[in-house]
Amino acid sequence: MRRPALLLLMFFSWAVAVHAANPAKPTLVIVHGAWGGAWQFAKIAPLLEQRGYAVHRVTLTGLGERSHLAHADIGLSTHIEDVVNVIRFENLQEIILLGHSYGGMVITGVADRLPERIARLVYLDAMLPANGESALDLMSARGSALADRAEAGFIAPWWVRPDKPFPKDVPHPLKTLTEPLALTNPAAAKLPGLYILTVEPGQPPEADDFWTYAERARNRGWPVLQLTGDHNPQWRQPEATAAFLHDALQKATE
Repeated sequence: MRRPALLLLMFFSWAVAVHAANPAKPTLVIVHGAWGGAWQFAKIAPLLEQRGYAVHRVTLTGLGERSHLAHADIGLSTHIEDVVNVIRFENLQEIILLGHSYGGMVITGVADRLPERIARLVYLDAMLPANGESALDLMSARGSALADRAEAGFIAPWWVRPDKPFPKDVPHPLKTLTEPLALTNPAAAKLPGLYILTVEPGQPPEADDFWTYAERARNRGWPVLQLTGDHNPQWRQPEATAAFLHDALQKATE
């Protein structure tokens, strides 16, 4: 064998060995909820990275560190496009796409746009919408009460205050909650999913605000798991949440 060919063979053998010893990390893309930002997952991200995940935290337009871009015309489709563009420009493949709370609306729309890029959907105490539903539709009377508080196209509940220190929740664009979700891609309905319902200690799961969405997931044949904690476990109990999520994903892929 000629020397160049031998060197080429040796190089490919080395590359295969390196790949086998260092398999690609699973890619986790996280989408936060209403009023929040990627900062809400700042505590949990390094814990997941220690467990072998490549973590991408997306901040939706007009929220978090992108709150300076806020305007009343930001809709659900804007937030879907935010995540779609991160996936495309970062050239992400085989994604575990996680949505928290309102983020469930967003990841459902992203899955409809890019089902071929997604390996699994994870709803962390999140909305699980059907075609034609808006976030306010899912929130029913509670949503109407929130919409009644809107000022200049934004909703700012009692806990959203300008005097709070950073990082903090900020007013949320109303249009993102009123715009209905349009689902047109049947391939998205075939994606595997996982639902994690967070339930306050001592409370029955049926009383939780997100119980209805967990039941929707169960009716789709998805695993539904229960994590003891409040609605933001990724911020208030990051270690337990990272371990729970990792174990759930490991079992889901077995």
